[in-house]
Amino acid sequence: MRLQLTAVALLACSAIVIADEKKPASEFARTTIDLGTVVSDVEKSVKFYTEAIGFKEIEGFSVPGEYCKDVGLTDGQPLKVRVLVLGEGETATKLKLMQIPGAKTKKSDNEFIHSQYGFRYLTIFVNDTTAAMERLTRAGVKTVAKTPIELPKGLPQGVFLTIVRDPDGNLVELVGPKK
Repeated sequence: MRLQLTAVALLACSAIVIADEKKPASEFARTTIDLGTVVSDVEKSVKFYTEAIGFKEIEGFSVPGEYCKDVGLTDGQPLKVRVLVLGEGETATKLKLMQIPGAKTKKSDNEFIHSQYGFRYLTIFVNDTTAAMERLTRAGVKTVAKTPIELPKGLPQGVFLTIVRDPDGNLVELVGPKK
């Protein structure tokens, strides 16, 4: 009788484990997002994000114009996407940059984050604000306002916020300690 109860208990536990393995931990396949950005000059933007910020470029891809039109991305313009990453592997943050020659594109009002609706800035967490500032200086990028400035009381102390603009004026925040 004891052997039968043990067998039943093992089967029940196995069924629970198998059921748990089939159930995804989240409804999302990845917890990082990719961000697609249309830029006025893809070469300048790639240079900024790789040399000044520290992204690495990986293999990009192209999307045919007809497909772009069918899914509602463009009016039939094809896309050649340059892909930049922070980190490695499938969960690395990806910034997808594309320039669409001949398209009538409007420049965003990026004077302040409240200047218009929509995605307003990127936040990139760094291990060393001092090293990030050195990289920005080498790339000829100036910071916005008085940054880097330590986060205000009530937020983590010893952490600094540095704000720069990419070649199209988009705000990029670098957040991290000084070493």
